[in-house]
Amino acid sequence: MTGGFVIEPLDAQDRKRFACGAESLDSYLRERASQDVKRFMASCFVLVETQTNSIAGYYTLSASSVPAGDLPAESLKRLPRYPVLPAALIGRLAVDLRFQKRGFASALLADAALRVMRSDTRAFALIVDAKDETAAGFYQALGFRAFSSRPQSLFLPIATAMRILSGEK
Repeated sequence: MTGGFVIEPLDAQDRKRFACGAESLDSYLRERASQDVKRFMASCFVLVETQTNSIAGYYTLSASSVPAGDLPAESLKRLPRYPVLPAALIGRLAVDLRFQKRGFASALLADAALRVMRSDTRAFALIVDAKDETAAGFYQALGFRAFSSRPQSLFLPIATAMRILSGEK
């Protein structure tokens, strides 16, 4: 990432000033993210403004799975007939109010997709649980699709993310 920002693993960055407008996401970063990392529950990556060392945003990434029956039928056509498919869960995604409306949430999602693509551990898709309709709309605008049985839970096949990131349609 350029322009005075870098995405890096959560470490000793100052988290006290982070405020995205959702107290649950703010308190998670301040109080629980480090513990989840230490306990191997999730990885946490932060977008840091290099000049000020301020956390502009963050996301968490962890292993998950998707019951094949939850996917729309057209998504299953080219997949193996496994009952459960491996996935990577973006458990939390937030951008500080001071940095919103600058495309950083999309940049964080792109970083998550790249990390999953580069990993030795494979995943079929990125999955998210949108906190509300606005968040669901944001993810859908980026290519995520709703699960058949859970409209607030969405997925983006890694193959689709690869095409998007490479500039293909």
